[in-house]
Amino acid sequence: MSQPPSSPPSSDVVIVGGGVVGAAVACWLKAFLDFPGAVTVIERDPSYARASTALSAAGLRQQFSTPVCIALSRYGAEVLRDAPALFAVGDEPGPDLTFREDGYLMLAATASQEAAIRANHAVQAAAGAETALLSPAEIAVRWPHLRTHDLRLGAFGPRGEGWFDNMGFLTALSRKARAAGARFVTDEAVGVERQGGRIEAVRLASGARIACGAAVVAAGPRSGAAAAWAGLALPVGPRKRTLFVFDCATPPDPASRPPMMIDPSGVFCRPEGRYFLAGAPPVEDPEVALDDFDPRHEEFEEIVWPALAERSEAFEAIRLQRFWAGHYEWNAFDRNGVVGPHPEVENLIFATGFSGHGLQHAAGVGRGVAERLMHGSYRSLDLGPLGWERLLENRPLIETEII
Repeated sequence: MSQPPSSPPSSDVVIVGGGVVGAAVACWLKAFLDFPGAVTVIERDPSYARASTALSAAGLRQQFSTPVCIALSRYGAEVLRDAPALFAVGDEPGPDLTFREDGYLMLAATASQEAAIRANHAVQAAAGAETALLSPAEIAVRWPHLRTHDLRLGAFGPRGEGWFDNMGFLTALSRKARAAGARFVTDEAVGVERQGGRIEAVRLASGARIACGAAVVAAGPRSGAAAAWAGLALPVGPRKRTLFVFDCATPPDPASRPPMMIDPSGVFCRPEGRYFLAGAPPVEDPEVALDDFDPRHEEFEEIVWPALAERSEAFEAIRLQRFWAGHYEWNAFDRNGVVGPHPEVENLIFATGFSGHGLQHAAGVGRGVAERLMHGSYRSLDLGPLGWERLLENRPLIETEII
């Protein structure tokens, strides 16, 4: 069968998934590392209508429990701040990704929550994060709209935490990668050809076959299925999250610059222009079908609104404006990314399983995977802790700070 014109017969690197992680790998390879070979990105839906990138809350924080995640967030903040220069193409500057560093505020109301915040703060401090511990009284002074009577402690990131333009980031990465020679193909990867310890080609739904020197799996919630093409078991699949946008009858004073607040109940809330964006971990969290994007409307009335009304008088009278559901690429093993080659298949590289923090870690993961492809090792951030070996040896690197 002849190859469709849009699909090259071969490529040095084929990236399965053109979302923010796949685009970051292509961008760092071609634009920043000057990789001399051909790079092809396969994306099934260039509108990104149901991509995790587009449907996320677009936050970035340093308040994680593992050093590698903190390091990835710190680098991600640098990239967002430097976006106009970093993602310039020719004489045209890159976009301002409107990174609002208004911070994340984690709240603890129980002894176990307080202990977790203190333990994570120690890890964060050792990793160079600027997280500050706040007493209930200090929280009340800084954000007067919050009720603090039941709180024991809070943690706040005054710098390097906030939210940004998610699709602007993806567009900047893709544009820079294309300008440097990366090729983006609209098609769906449906399989690979494995010969012993190597992937020889990626097969597409159109019937095309792209021979490759290396393949990268950055397929988000579809990554578990992609691993199975090569006969590998990867515990990554879709978990559904519903986000809600609402307005307030009497909103908090904007002078207090409300942060991304994570209530002890697990409900989170942050400003979204003149509105607010909120969500919560579901009570039951099963893996869902890849095409299941039906919002869980009941979460607003049963979980989100009651918790917010309890936390602030400003959130007692609110009106829902819109809502949608997206997918986390959930790593059921330890809720952390899986990055790097599989020991049995040396040229099959993974960049997936981030369990809700892939967008904010895309820059560092893209750079790391590009370095691995280019040089055979990580040259900047050490992403070794996220490697496959921990799964194969049953050594979970559990990330406890999942929102």
